[in-house]
Amino acid sequence: MRFSPAAIALSLTLAVMSSASIGGRADDEIDARSVALMKTGDQEASAGRLDNAIGWYESALAVDPRNRAAYVAMARAVKSQGLDGKAIGFYKEALELEPNDQIALAEQADAFISKGALELARKNIARLKTLCRTNCSSAERLSLAIDSASQKQQAQASAVDLKATLGAPPEPKTN
Repeated sequence: MRFSPAAIALSLTLAVMSSASIGGRADDEIDARSVALMKTGDQEASAGRLDNAIGWYESALAVDPRNRAAYVAMARAVKSQGLDGKAIGFYKEALELEPNDQIALAEQADAFISKGALELARKNIARLKTLCRTNCSSAERLSLAIDSASQKQQAQASAVDLKATLGAPPEPKTN
């Protein structure tokens, strides 16, 4: 008799836990419809119809917002349209689903470099170097791209300083 409340509580807990797991899907299971829509988007992107591809990727994400590959594909499509800022956002969504996605990290770093956000790109590259154990060719390539972009920024800053100095009016002479 004195074990009845404990037994009832335990049975209720088990009933609730088992019913919750019946209807749920594993986090790494992506809806097959979403994968099919993404593949159609990939075909459109390969054919050069980026606007159509983006529509298919959006549909894939509407069906299953956990489809990380669709976020990466969407980011690639908008980046190829010159929309680096939007691409960064889509890579961010992919990285929220899987923070260790090396492809998304590398491609987001590339988009950061294109936008001139070199410090953010350096953070991605540092994380990428931590994750890849053997072949970090993408991290090395991105490091070279950052060095090149950094030199361009320094040259532009020097040109602006020089232009400001040359364009200044002469100071009046005092007698």
